[in-house]
Amino acid sequence: VIEKALDKASGAGGEDFAVARYEGFGPGGCMLIVDCLTDNPNRTIGDVRACFTKTKCKLGAPGSVGHLFDHCAILVFAGDDDEAVLEALVEADVDVTDIESEDGLISVFTPVSDYYKARQALLDTFEGLAFEVDEMQFLPQTTTTLEAEDLAQYERLLDMLNYLDDVQN
Repeated sequence: VIEKALDKASGAGGEDFAVARYEGFGPGGCMLIVDCLTDNPNRTIGDVRACFTKTKCKLGAPGSVGHLFDHCAILVFAGDDDEAVLEALVEADVDVTDIESEDGLISVFTPVSDYYKARQALLDTFEGLAFEVDEMQFLPQTTTTLEAEDLAQYERLLDMLNYLDDVQN
């Protein structure tokens, strides 16, 4: 026991980290998904639940909110020819969910399963392409407008969650 404690204190003992995802209902009927990376799931759920409780929000059961979000790959880069981008992605057999062109930036949304194919097709087609955004995220299917009081409570909840070490997104 003493040797294990010394190994852990010196950093030699390997720690097991696990991914945890919590879903909940915030102020004004908004919904949140909280992604965590933790070495102690019991501590993390307690901390996340405390954030929700202190802001008069409710932590939901797994799956209670997730079905209202789409998990997508998002690629954003400078450009204005969204037709050429769509053509390059179709030739690479990428399932494109949506393409938006706004303010000199093109945003490509694809299913997570096609992330690598879409990224590689764009890099192969457009030389020197630099991505402004290159990530996978949950995008809401609907949005909720919050009143001033609910917005203050929502920002407080986000601040409390961001303060937790285990919360990643």
